[in-house]
Amino acid sequence: MSRLGQHHSRSSGPEYAARINAAAELAEAGVPAAEAARVLATRLGCSVRQARRYVDQAAADGRVRVPEASTVFTVKLPTGLAARVRAQAREAGITISALVTQALEEFLSRGHRNHPRR
Repeated sequence: MSRLGQHHSRSSGPEYAARINAAAELAEAGVPAAEAARVLATRLGCSVRQARRYVDQAAADGRVRVPEASTVFTVKLPTGLAARVRAQAREAGITISALVTQALEEFLSRGHRNHPRR
């Protein structure tokens, strides 16, 4: 909450990526950082200070991948397997969703299609 009681929400993943990429585009066009921040602030309807953060992030890391939209997908797993998934995610320092996404992407990319149905 700001001092005036207005709520300022954070950008979603895709929106944040688009903002960083817009800043990167300005940098690639040779627009100086201060001017790029002013342009972005006007274009995005945010403060110049916030726009400068986008410009600085783009300068440090360049363009970023825009994340794909996600959906809730509930499955039942054996208790032991669920515990192993949680432990692996914790050990890797990633979310369970990220771990399962990675595992399923790898599995599906191998073309496993002829598994018996249960």
